[in-house]
Parts: sequence; structure tokens; C-alpha cells
Amino acid sequence: MTTHKRNSVVNHPLAIAATLVMAIALLLLVKGDAHAQADEVAGSGGTRDSATTVTFNREVFRYDPDGRRDPFVSLVKSSEIRPTLSDLRLTTIAFDPLGRNSVAVLRDLGTKEQYRVKVGTALGRMRVVRIDPKVVTFALEEFGFSRQETLAIGDTTIKRTP
Repeated sequence: MTTHKRNSVVNHPLAIAATLVMAIALLLLVKGDAHAQADEVAGSGGTRDSATTVTFNREVFRYDPDGRRDPFVSLVKSSEIRPTLSDLRLTTIAFDPLGRNSVAVLRDLGTKEQYRVKVGTALGRMRVVRIDPKVVTFALEEFGFSRQETLAIGDTTIKRTP
């Protein structure tokens, strides 16, 4: 019974007409492609070049800050890493009891350079936060994090936190 239905569908006049139209369209497409290839070979002097032209497209970026920070600039404000806290020795403190004019003298053990600092003075990546009679407190800001370290007179190896 299945074969009978299949034979009737295949022998249907519309199915035959649709098959003929598809066959003619396919022949025209193939013939058109063959003519296009022959024209292309004839236009290029008889030989067909198998190498294709390579085109490079380059993207160009422009940064418009509009009040924002430049993402290509380092987050570290100073490229100067030295001196580090372990490189420093606190030699002298001129302490003001009111806290406005205290001065501390620090010496870099590596370069023998001397620094006179007050509250708010930046030294490398450190900033002086407080000066006490025998201790200087620094704020170290690195990569968005801040911590406090202290340096006492005569103390070069032990860091104390208040």
C-alpha cells in the first residue's frame, strides 16, 4: 500500500513539473558558473592565479578621557620605589608638642642620603602621618591598599604598628 501512494505522488503532474523546473535551474546555474570561470581565465591572460589578495584591516583606538583617568597610565603614582622603610634609619626628631612643626631626620642606609620630613611629606611610596617624640608613623599606599608602619629612633629592623 505504501508503494502505491509513493508511485502516485511521483507520477503526479505537479511533481513532474517541479522536478523539471529544478533540473533546468540547476543546469543554468552550472552553465553560468562555467561561463564566469571561462571569462575570468580569459580576462587574466589565459592562466588562472591561485593566490588570493590578502587585505589587512587595522583597528585604530582613540581614548576620549572626558574627566576619567587614562587606563594606560600606571596606578603607581611614583616610579621611585626607594627608599623603602627597611632602608631607612631614624636619626633625629625635633618634636613640637603642638604637633605643627615637628621634623624628623632619616638616613638611607643604602645610599647614605639624608631626608628631613614633616607630617604630610611624601618619601617614595610612603607619606609621613604622625611624628611622636621617638617614633615616626608612615602610611604606605600600594595598589589601592593603605597600611601604617612606624620607625623608632635607633630601630632599623623592627617595624612597630601603633
